Parts: sequence; structure tokens; C-alpha cells
Amino acid sequence: MNSSSPVKLFGMSAERGRWLFIPLGMIVLLCLGTVYSWSVFRKPLENDMGLGATASLLPYTFALVFYATFVSVAGFYTARLGVRRVTAIGGMFVGLGYVLASFSTHILTMTLTYGVIAGTGVGTAYGMPMLVAARWFPDRKGLAVGLTIVGFGLSPIITAPLANSLIMAYGVRPTLRMMGIVFTLIVVGIALILKLPPTDWQPSQKATTQTIQPIQSYPSSMVKSRSFYGLWICYAIGTLIGLSAIGISSPVGEEIIRIDPVLAASSVSLFALFNGGSRPLFGWLSDRFKPHYVAIGSYSLALVACIMMLNAQEGQVATYLVAFCIFWFCLGGWLAIAPTTTLRFFDPDNYARNYGIVFTAYGVGALLGTLATGRIRDWFGTYTFAFYPMAFLAIVGIGVASLMLRRDRSPDPQLSSHVLE
Repeated sequence: MNSSSPVKLFGMSAERGRWLFIPLGMIVLLCLGTVYSWSVFRKPLENDMGLGATASLLPYTFALVFYATFVSVAGFYTARLGVRRVTAIGGMFVGLGYVLASFSTHILTMTLTYGVIAGTGVGTAYGMPMLVAARWFPDRKGLAVGLTIVGFGLSPIITAPLANSLIMAYGVRPTLRMMGIVFTLIVVGIALILKLPPTDWQPSQKATTQTIQPIQSYPSSMVKSRSFYGLWICYAIGTLIGLSAIGISSPVGEEIIRIDPVLAASSVSLFALFNGGSRPLFGWLSDRFKPHYVAIGSYSLALVACIMMLNAQEGQVATYLVAFCIFWFCLGGWLAIAPTTTLRFFDPDNYARNYGIVFTAYGVGALLGTLATGRIRDWFGTYTFAFYPMAFLAIVGIGVASLMLRRDRSPDPQLSSHVLE
């Protein structure tokens, strides 16, 4: 089926209507990305429930773990249930988790409701908007996925101030309840109009811009291919470096650069802009260049940022801001590089399942990154030493990307010249 077939979207041609799936997906991910705004709820809940700083992090930690886990789980059910049902189920779990959390009076029930239930919902729905965007934009996969995922990266900039205002006006528990209800209505409402294109649908531009289509060959088993392990390792390294830096952004500013705590906290909004803005940029780059080139560029930037921070002294605010803008920029980039490369290297018809497996690298990077930086601070008394292993990993990432982040050679010699990258 081509673009001349009578495919209609939202009362217009598919060529035009498909663009609406990008802002719709951004809105869904904006709601899901509120999980990154947990810091707004921490202090009120600490005061309300008599919690310490470590205990108040439990719901957030469990939310990230279940989010990373259920991205993988949801991928295996997408073909059976469809994107609408999976997105709706995810949205209902998110809303249920928030609402039940508003009635929690103990940190364990808060961890179960917000961390486990809401985190499960975030992971379940997370990949669906990107899948829809990628399938409707076979000609611009990277750009479409990058634009869609902007919603998740920029969510804290929008939802954190909103949640803070609601907490000031109504209190923390009514705020959780209201956000849960609103998120359910928004995500489920959008889920009802999500759809994938007909089989073999292609936009007309593709035929004109690529008159000769390269022969495509995909590994029969993704997990047996060299390129999968190259992508998984690169993704894990990229997220480990990025999430390590994100977790210490404010403390580094306060302890090493000695900037005002208010400025350190507000600078996170600047970093988040770079995190969100890098996603469509790296998606666009991934459409136009081989993945290992884009990955090497990201690691090289991270290495530069590590060197800057290893030499940073008290009062060098500009050095701190530039370095951490780069760290957040590169992390956002990997959240576009990884799904785009998954689409490029492996059968796009199985994208939801494939990316779910690849996404486990994010969970490993998140867990190791947050644990390692805390340990290093306890051992050495400063965060400066955290940038040595981060720099080492960036160098390792450059090597792995150069050697392994390439499409597997096809066993058919007639195809190998087309598919080796």
C-alpha cells in the first residue's frame, strides 16, 4: 500500500494527519515523565510522614526500577494487545498509583503504590508513542522518535512547578490525587486514537527521495547478533555516565564549585532543556549518519565534560554549567540513539519487543550509576573522583562503538554490501 491509497487520519490525508501523532505522543510522555519530579513531593512527605531523606527516596527508586522493567515486559504484549490497549493500561496504572499513593500513611505503602504501581504504568505505556511515531515515519524514524520523546525529557520543567503550585495551594495528598485522575484521563483519552499504519504503508516522499531502496536484511534472532550486544553495551555506558552526572548535579555545584544552593537547584532547569532538546537532534543525526559515528560523538562530548570537571575549581561556575549541560545533553541523546538504532538494525515489525530488551541497558545503567557515585563520595569525601571512572567509561564506549555498533553482515553475499554498516 502506498500513499495513493485512501488512508485517512483525523479527517485528512495520512501524509498530513500522521504529524498529529507526534504532539499526542509528547503529551503522553509528558504525563509519564512526571516520575522525574518526585523531588517536589519529597519534602512535604518527609514532614507529613516523619521520613528521613533515604526513606523518602524509596518510592522514586522503585518507580525507576519498575519503569525500566516494564518497558521490556510491555514489548512482548504489544503485538497481541495493540498499542491502544497497552497505552491505556499503562495510563490507568499510572493514575491508580498516584491516587492510591495519596491515601498512603506509611512509606512501604507509598513505595508499593507510587513506586511499584505507578512505575509499572510508566514502563508499560512508555514505548507506545515512539512505536506509533516510528511506524508512521519510516522516512524520518530518528527525527520522529526524537521529537516524541522530548515530552518525557522536558516533563520536569512543566510538571514540577505545576505540582509545587498545587501542593502550596491544596497540600501534597490532594495534589497526588488530582494528578492521578488527570493523567488517567489524558493518557487513556489519547490511547483511544493511537493507531499504527496499514502494513507496508509508505509516505510519498520516500519514493521521491530514495528512488533506489537498499535491500534490507535483519538478524533472525536479535539477541544472537553482535550488533545487539554492541548497542546494549553502548546504551548501558551512555546511560550510566549520564545518570551518574544527573544524580549529582546539584551536590557537585554546591560542594565543588561552592555556588549558592538555590542557583544549584535552579540550574537543573537549564540542564533539563539540554536533555530534552538533544533528543530530536540526535534522532535527526541517527537518520543521517551511521550509529557508531553518532555514539562516538556523544562519548567524546562526555569525555570533554569529565575533563572539565576534573579540573574545575571553586568559583568556576561557567565550567560547571557547560560540563553538566553536556552530560544532560548526551543522556538525552542516547534516549534517541538507542530506539533509532534498534529500528535500523533489527526488524521494525518487532520494534516494541526488541526495544524493550535493549532498554534493559537503561535499567542497569541507572542502578549502577546512582550506586557508584554515592559510594565514591563516601569513600573519597568528594564527587571529583566520580569523573575518573566516567571518563574511562567514555573511552571504553568509543572503542565498543567503533568495533561492535555496526549492523551484522548478512549471510547472503549479495546483501552484505547493503547491510554492513
